[in-house]
Amino acid sequence: MSRAGGGWSEGPSSSHQPYGVKKEEPEEDFTFDEPSLKRQKTSSAPQGRPTRLPTSGRGFGEDLNMNWDLIQLLSERTGVEQWVCLNISQLFREENTIPFIVRYRKEMINHMDADAVRDVQLVLEEIYALAKKTQTISQTLKKEGVLTAELEQALRNCRTADELDHVYAPYKKGSKLSKARRAKQLGLESAAHALLQSPHTLDLRAWVKPGTEGLSTVEEVSTGVEQILADMIAKDGETLTHIRSLCDNSMVMLQSSVSKTALKEQQQQKEGHQGKPKDIDKFHLYCDFTCNVQRIQHHQTLAINRGENLKILTVKVNIPDRVKSDFCRWCVNIRWRPKGYAREELMKILRDAVEDSYKRLLLPLLSRSYRTKLTVSAEKESIAMFVRNLRQRLLVCPVRGRVIMGVDPGFRHGCKLAVLSPTIKKLCNTVVIGNGTACRETEAFFADLISRRFFQPLDVSYCITSEAGASIYSVSPEAVKEMPDLDPNLRSAVSIGRRVQDPLAELVKIDPKHIGIGTYQHDVSQSSLKAALDGVVQECVSFVGVDINICSETLMRHVAGLNTGRAKSIAEWRETNGPFMNRDQLRLVKGLGPKSYQQCAGFIRINPQNHLTNHRYTQPTNHRYTQPTNHRYTQPTNHSKASAAVPTLPNPLDQTCIHPESYAVARSFLSLVGGSVDQMGRPELRQCVEASVKCQGLEALAETLNTTPDTLQLIIDGLTQPPGFDIRQDFEKADFKRGIVSMSDLREGVVLTGRVENATLFGAFVDIGVGRNGLIHKKYITPDKLPADQRRRSLALGPGEKVEVRVLNVDPQRGRIGLDLIRVLR
Repeated sequence: MSRAGGGWSEGPSSSHQPYGVKKEEPEEDFTFDEPSLKRQKTSSAPQGRPTRLPTSGRGFGEDLNMNWDLIQLLSERTGVEQWVCLNISQLFREENTIPFIVRYRKEMINHMDADAVRDVQLVLEEIYALAKKTQTISQTLKKEGVLTAELEQALRNCRTADELDHVYAPYKKGSKLSKARRAKQLGLESAAHALLQSPHTLDLRAWVKPGTEGLSTVEEVSTGVEQILADMIAKDGETLTHIRSLCDNSMVMLQSSVSKTALKEQQQQKEGHQGKPKDIDKFHLYCDFTCNVQRIQHHQTLAINRGENLKILTVKVNIPDRVKSDFCRWCVNIRWRPKGYAREELMKILRDAVEDSYKRLLLPLLSRSYRTKLTVSAEKESIAMFVRNLRQRLLVCPVRGRVIMGVDPGFRHGCKLAVLSPTIKKLCNTVVIGNGTACRETEAFFADLISRRFFQPLDVSYCITSEAGASIYSVSPEAVKEMPDLDPNLRSAVSIGRRVQDPLAELVKIDPKHIGIGTYQHDVSQSSLKAALDGVVQECVSFVGVDINICSETLMRHVAGLNTGRAKSIAEWRETNGPFMNRDQLRLVKGLGPKSYQQCAGFIRINPQNHLTNHRYTQPTNHRYTQPTNHRYTQPTNHSKASAAVPTLPNPLDQTCIHPESYAVARSFLSLVGGSVDQMGRPELRQCVEASVKCQGLEALAETLNTTPDTLQLIIDGLTQPPGFDIRQDFEKADFKRGIVSMSDLREGVVLTGRVENATLFGAFVDIGVGRNGLIHKKYITPDKLPADQRRRSLALGPGEKVEVRVLNVDPQRGRIGLDLIRVLR
């Protein structure tokens, strides 16, 4: 796994990788037809044909030194087939990024989407972290001289962090010597085993040693044996499995109530004592709350956790008494039943040991386990909500060909305006208003001017867009570098306008957490949230694709396979040598080794029209552009990679989503259907392709070309999509309006259309154009109101989706609007 020093080193791109990789790759020549001997390739067949690996993963994770099968455990934890888990694990071992895997290795992952692959990746990281922690604990206990063969096996059997903590707790530094360990030091372990294996031979009086603490009486000996047995029971795998099954079939409840600390501080505040009281009212729903752990909602879990962290709530897990009685009966009569006749005093020791084990050891473990499961599940769902919201926000369709006025509204210092134009147009007819302070007053101002036809003959319209994060971006080093001579307030206006002009290119400059994409972001694991959000940014940028000759360095660093350093190197190469003529020239960039090139090449576009037209970001100097010569290969001027000869002529396939590893197949396919690269995107080529696929079938064509159906379909898409194709064309555009509706006009029963602004675990907020977002509670988002393709999604709605709603209630004083979902508009 290339783990150095027991830890993970920095990954090859901006996405979080669970396997160690080198920070700088060797500058060697690289071709896809000749796999490097330094790495074992899963996809050994031409053009990445997936190999269905054996079902058993035994041997894959033997370096973990655990008593379970890595792939089997991964499959159980994720619900993904073992052969797919094995393939995904191997792909990550080979340092592949999620966007690359999802687009170019579809059959190896059984056509899973990026979110599903990321879930597997996260669980894989957790398993490796567990194995690493187990090894560290074993080494520590070995140095301390307390690691027995039995304890080592117990550690290696652990399948979760809670189980590992449970086994290790008595041996932690600073912890009191456990009762069982004290009894074992007195030599009573053999007596405990004798009670189970040969009780007829056990005479407790023989273990009495007058004057020795813990052995001075028969009662003390009995207590010591009982404590050893309790410890054995609590750490037994079969016993843990049984008690969990009992709990799963019972009504286990989560209960929360106001903490004594919060009540005491509230009372002190009433009596006139200084100090900030606990804000109990914010948690009034959970001051006397009880719910089945199998039915509790994710947002309830996160809210309860927050209240507990603030010391406002006290939380406990209530397990029915029936579980205890059934468990004790099973232990005494089945699992821990003595082999042979045991006298009543010995059976009493066993019964007391079982009860003590349940109350003192197992009950806390079960409570922690339930709390951990609920929290992990809630965090996972919350992060998934963030991911979906961010993806839909990033993939909003850009507004092309318009002169846009960005407006940062405000009272105290007025509105700040910025006019943006990618063309030579002089007239502006599109206004973009940020949704911050004074937004509605500014909207009313423009709406009034439009209604009075103030702008004639221009047909002026406006839209409202989220300005979340604009102020943070305006003072960031990125904004200062990009707009050094502008006031921060004007930079905000520029950012607001660009969010409609090209949402993806602008929003990648801002930390995803500041874009306003969900709730409870401070109540989830910050490392998991950051990894997920960074991952979805990389996916969106990669799947949309970037024109390497005009994109910003900031946008470039989010492409799969690239990072900050590699993006900077590409930008410097571009400044020094002029625009890239083809993808192959990326191999000349310092620090961009074979693996990084493989990961990024398919997501980078080379548009011939931009070779000589450099916009805002590329202003090369000290060189002249020349037309390509008839020489196909030239020696690069960069002496660090002088040994690599690369073509300098443009390659039409570089404009497509087709990966360079499939260029040979693409050319063979064109020959097969009687087309040429010059016809890419034209109707005549599409007709030829459709006729061939209809006549022979996709699978038969793929077999003829020695590739996979998925790879061939990707090639077909790349060849037949029109020039400049953008996947964001399938997503919603900004709403442009010419009028305004006030909140005072709303009445119960009024039917309106709106756009989802944000989705949470308890519902969706909808902008209906009245200054306040209305809330569709999750109970009104029912499957019968949704399109078929959205019924399986969590909460089903996400930012940007158009909906038809009915007003349920209006509370002007609190600024709240309740909505009912009628249908999703397509």
